Amino acid sequence: MRILLIEDHQTVAANIRTYLTMHDFVVSVAHDGKEGLDLAMTETFDLLILDINLPSMDGYTVCAQLRQRGKTMPILMLTARGKQEETVKGLNLGADDYLAKPFDLDVLLARVRALLRRSGTKTVPILTAGPIRLDTNTREVWKGRKKITLSPKEYALLEFLARQKGITQDRPTILEHVWGQADALMFSNTVDVHVAFLRRKLGKKIIRTIPNKGYLLPVD
Repeated sequence: MRILLIEDHQTVAANIRTYLTMHDFVVSVAHDGKEGLDLAMTETFDLLILDINLPSMDGYTVCAQLRQRGKTMPILMLTARGKQEETVKGLNLGADDYLAKPFDLDVLLARVRALLRRSGTKTVPILTAGPIRLDTNTREVWKGRKKITLSPKEYALLEFLARQKGITQDRPTILEHVWGQADALMFSNTVDVHVAFLRRKLGKKIIRTIPNKGYLLPVD
């Protein structure tokens, strides 16, 4: 799952990103409202965590702009503790939930997961690819009756391809959605290496190479 965090306080942003990454989310960070709005409009995210007080464009404006332009991803707005008017304004502009600062990271994680469930991101908990079955709730992978152990990135790559089954995904797109940093890794063989790992564990024919384009999981 890919999350965009728009938070101008760099320490807070770093702590949130580290914590969510530990729980297998891919987190992109923007430190001002305009940068965050541009990212949200040009890239695909499953959820947005949005602070209100931001340089260049406040969170209210970012939220309103996204909804006006048809973006429907869940938005979790970060508000100042005790300021009920901030909460009401944010919800009226299209935010789905709010969390008052300061907050416990465990609570943030619970809110994120609840919003993803509510949005329907996980309405199909079981994904299949030929003989492979992924349980997106437990993050377990099975080949027939055999449980397959995958690393977090191997699992994230397989889940991404399974959700895009039948559609070729190029390397930059995979890097953005699974690693969250396509630019830094554009010319590396990170994707190819992890595809090779998956093929060793799942079978050579599970993931198909499309020459000069990328990889795909074929439709069953």
